[in-house]
Amino acid sequence: MRKTLKMMAVLTLLAFTVGCATTVPIGSVYTGVKLPVIATANGGQASKVGTSTCTSVLTLFAWGDASIDAAMKNGGITKVHHVDWDVSNVLGIIGTYKVTVYGE
Repeated sequence: MRKTLKMMAVLTLLAFTVGCATTVPIGSVYTGVKLPVIATANGGQASKVGTSTCTSVLTLFAWGDASIDAAMKNGGITKVHHVDWDVSNVLGIIGTYKVTVYGE
């Protein structure tokens, strides 16, 4: 019984410390957020959209190019209006990170 209580205390402490001091909101079980990255002084409507992605598995392997430059090239954008970032991660097992650039 004592061992079980110790384990529960450790897991509770871990649950409260996961995600502390991060620059983005992170869930310890699931993360699914869309965040702004930048906005420029280039006003008006964004007529083009470009995306770039990368993937992470078990926080051990990661691949892809989720840069703003790659998203601009994929959307044929030369003048950036604003940039968003989408994050989806389940238990740290598989994560996808997508950058979306809006512009002209």
